[in-house]
Amino acid sequence: MTTTISVLTDEQIAHFERDGFVVARGLFSPDEAAQMREHFMAMHDAGPVEGYFNPLPLDATDGDILKHYPRIMHPHRWDATSEAYMFDARLESCLRDLFGEPVLAAQSMLYFKPPGARGQALHQDNFYLKVQPGTCMAAWCALDDADEDNGGLFAVPGSHRLDVLCPHEADLTKSFTVEEVDVPVGMAAVPVNLNAGDVLFFNGSTIHGSYPNTSLNRFRRAFICHYVPESTVEISDWYSLQNFHGEPVSRATSTWGGPCGTESTTGP
Repeated sequence: MTTTISVLTDEQIAHFERDGFVVARGLFSPDEAAQMREHFMAMHDAGPVEGYFNPLPLDATDGDILKHYPRIMHPHRWDATSEAYMFDARLESCLRDLFGEPVLAAQSMLYFKPPGARGQALHQDNFYLKVQPGTCMAAWCALDDADEDNGGLFAVPGSHRLDVLCPHEADLTKSFTVEEVDVPVGMAAVPVNLNAGDVLFFNGSTIHGSYPNTSLNRFRRAFICHYVPESTVEISDWYSLQNFHGEPVSRATSTWGGPCGTESTTGP
């Protein structure tokens, strides 16, 4: 893995501050994206990891492909490759530029999203992480080209200026997660098309999500990590923080209940 550092431009930082998200094009190379795809497909084929990953045989899924390809939670805790990418110097450089201070790592996930898979209803990440003060940030690395055809992301520009919104029940025929927030009046969700190796950074209050993968034969795999600023005082107890040396960092468990009283501590 290369350790060449890519620093965001002033224009990209201004775009993030304006819209609440920005794409770092080609932050990872096509070869790196391919290696990650192969690595996580091999992890899938190796079978369950207790507490983190439980893929069911196809004949036990009742037609729900996401039961065969569920997301992998926190692979950095037990997989060296995931840990290496989570703490990649290029990600750290971009995150420092966007947070304006050193950062701590909170979570990693791998989404497979095969053809026919449901999407993830519009939501805000800090509804779950409950970071105080401030918010969290996602680094969403596309391992495949991601667009509207195969269930790529949508984001709502400017929504990062909003407070955490109260969700309602999602349409479970379209979303595998149960909660959804509405797009506020005057705002709109826009597609964020990515090439394999691109990384989308977005604020923890930015409304985002995806729709079903309607393609015939295209996966939309993504490696997603969440980070918080070093100045974080509280976070949900679902997340274990580490600095970029891989050392554990302790913070108080968040006592913030949010505006809705339903915030889950089991992750987004």
